[in-house]
Amino acid sequence: MKMELMGAAVLAAAGGLLRSEYEKRHFSVEEYEIRSEKIRRDRTAVFLSDLHNQEFGKNNRDLLSAIEEVSPDLILIGGDMIVAKESCTTGPGLRLALDLASRYPVYYGNGNHEIRMREYPERYESGYEQYRRELEKAGVHCLADATATDEDLAITGIDLKEPYYRKFRPARLEAEQVTAQAGKADRDRFQILLAHSPLFFSAYREWGADLTLAGHFHGGTIRLPLAGGVMTPQFQFFLPCCAGEFEEEGRKMIVSRGLGTHSIRIRFNNKPQVVVVRMKKKPIF
Repeated sequence: MKMELMGAAVLAAAGGLLRSEYEKRHFSVEEYEIRSEKIRRDRTAVFLSDLHNQEFGKNNRDLLSAIEEVSPDLILIGGDMIVAKESCTTGPGLRLALDLASRYPVYYGNGNHEIRMREYPERYESGYEQYRRELEKAGVHCLADATATDEDLAITGIDLKEPYYRKFRPARLEAEQVTAQAGKADRDRFQILLAHSPLFFSAYREWGADLTLAGHFHGGTIRLPLAGGVMTPQFQFFLPCCAGEFEEEGRKMIVSRGLGTHSIRIRFNNKPQVVVVRMKKKPIF
């Protein structure tokens, strides 16, 4: 009986690993609808986060094809398109951003990997400033504690520093700190905030974000029915905000499951995700 149980456990583990490898290579496209009186004309945004240099087809042609089918008006990037750990590689993430910029307006907010590359230039041969120059040369709006406007939209990116990504006990973020770093929210336009970590939704909402777009948690690595995501990269367990749509006082946050992996290369019941946001005018009666 003991050997039979061990055999069953080995088979289950092997099946789980095979499923994980399958999921890592197959993304899903999922839509959300946002309505606001601040939105004056309907438009569609594609939100990408946490690519970590993953490729879906050669040079991400499958990903580009899926985005093209959506016919977006703009691309919003939530950070961690690259990997900056013991070394730094930017190739696939940079190439995807440049390909997208040749087709659509692209707004790029930094994640902890881009910020790490900037904060420790001596550690990485491929420096942040070079990376940013290549993006901006292609027309990408790099939003490092900065805002860009597009008619009735204001799109802000905030650079969350290392203490906010600390494992187990991250620093606390208040709305005043968001203002100190990124400036005041635009109260007249529909304010979008690209904030890589979803931990601080209350601060983002209080700051004035009508819509916060976040990622970072990779969907919780393994997702279980009812329980949701199991573990974040900061070793927090069963956090509700690992993925999905959330609302506080009429303001919303969408958390992407991300597209890639890096340190913990597992996905289970947690396919990579392309987020489509349909922004629509809210009827005034």
